[in-house]
Amino acid sequence: MSDSTSNIISTILGGLGATVYATVGGIALTIVLAFLAGLAMLSRSRTVRFISRVYVEGFRGTSEVVQLFWLYFVLPALVGFKLVPLFAGIVVLGLNHGAYGAEIVRGAVQSVPPAQREGAVALSFSPAQRMFRVILPQAVVEMLPPFNNLFIQLMKSTALLYFISAGEITEKGELLRPVYGSQLVLIYGVELLCYLAIAVIITIVMRVLERVLSRRLGRAAPKRQNVWARAGAA
Repeated sequence: MSDSTSNIISTILGGLGATVYATVGGIALTIVLAFLAGLAMLSRSRTVRFISRVYVEGFRGTSEVVQLFWLYFVLPALVGFKLVPLFAGIVVLGLNHGAYGAEIVRGAVQSVPPAQREGAVALSFSPAQRMFRVILPQAVVEMLPPFNNLFIQLMKSTALLYFISAGEITEKGELLRPVYGSQLVLIYGVELLCYLAIAVIITIVMRVLERVLSRRLGRAAPKRQNVWARAGAA
């Protein structure tokens, strides 16, 4: 392996940690916001539904890049302090994808058969018990496939952090381009493989969760599918 090839690979891999941190942090925030906003949209309170709908439509209907610029460039000018690039990226990834995830949660909860709710009522379960002991365990299984796609999309969106110099894979590759312009195939090839590897790991984890939770509910485990095909479809 030539020195240039080794330097390209090591430099890009040097941004892998930031990409993984942004992905994991963004996924964690996405899950929290998706459940909060998704369940809020089903609230009996019109005010709560309105607030959650404003959040969902606001972040789904605006550019993720513009959201990133607002948080990283505009907010400091308004409040007087600047966020760490990686933290700012995680917040934007979570807010943006949490809005999409909220619709997944809402749809999955509403897809639980009415008979399940009626049975919980017949057992004198409180509204909280009905939600957390009957409805959500079934709804979560339905959420996993679309959340799998959403998390992979979030991971790919970490490339946008290049605009605020968060040190992730895409930025590392762009820094190499002026120096190794004749090896663009290698630079972008390594980047693609890094993103693909993370996508496959996310898919495997989500697939295992889906099988485990399905078995706990007494359902037949989903048939095995090609992991690479599922990642590519996302």
